[in-house]
Amino acid sequence: QVQLVESGGGLVRAGGSLSLSCAATGRIHSINHMAWYRQPQEKQRELVATITSSGSTTYADSVKGRFTLSLASTNPLTYLHMSTLKPEDQSSYICLADATVLGPSSSSLRESWGEGTLVTVSA
Repeated sequence: QVQLVESGGGLVRAGGSLSLSCAATGRIHSINHMAWYRQPQEKQRELVATITSSGSTTYADSVKGRFTLSLASTNPLTYLHMSTLKPEDQSSYICLADATVLGPSSSSLRESWGEGTLVTVSA
C-alpha cells in the first residue's frame, strides 16, 4: 500500500516563505503526476498546483507567481515552495500522487493521498 507523508508545515508570518515536501512509502512503479491540494478549516478542498512526470506544472490563480512545485525521482517526491504567504493561504496542505502502484498480483494506476500538513500564517 502506498502512503504519502507531507512535511514542512508550520507557523509563518504573512510575507514569509515556507517549503513543503511529500514522500511516499510503498511500491510505486511510476508517477503520472503529483499535486498539492489545500483545505482550510470548514472549507472545501481546492487544487493548488499540479506537476506531470515531464515537469509540466499548473497553478491555481490564487497562488500563481508565489508558489513553485517541483518533482523528484527519489523521496521526497515533490517540493512545494511557497513565498509571499498571505493569511488566506493558511490551510492544511495535502499531497496527491497519481501513480502506477504495485499490488500483490497486479499493478494499477491509483490516486494516493497524504494526511496533510498544517500551514499557519499570522498577520
